Amino acid sequence: MTLSTTEAEYLAAASCACQGIWLKRILKTLGEDQLKCITIQCDNNSSIKLSKNIVLHGRSKHIDVRFHFLRDLCRDGEIELIYCPTHD
Repeated sequence: MTLSTTEAEYLAAASCACQGIWLKRILKTLGEDQLKCITIQCDNNSSIKLSKNIVLHGRSKHIDVRFHFLRDLCRDGEIELIYCPTHD
C-alpha cells in the first residue's frame, strides 16, 4: 500500500523500468541492440524529481529500498523519466 500519489507513481515507474530493461535484454539476445535509453512517461513531477535526487528525504524514507534502483538506472542513462500531462 502506498501513502501518497508520488509513491504510487514512483513504484509504477520502477515496475515499468523492470519490464523495459527485460525487453531490452530480450531484444539484445535476439540480435537487435537498442542503443537509446528507455523513455518512461510519468504524470507526476514529484516522482520524476525523486528519481533524479540521490539524497533520501524524510518523505521518501518509507519507500522500500528495492524500488530505488530506478535512481541508479536514471543516473546511468538507461532510463529517462519525462513529464507527460495527465490528459495526454
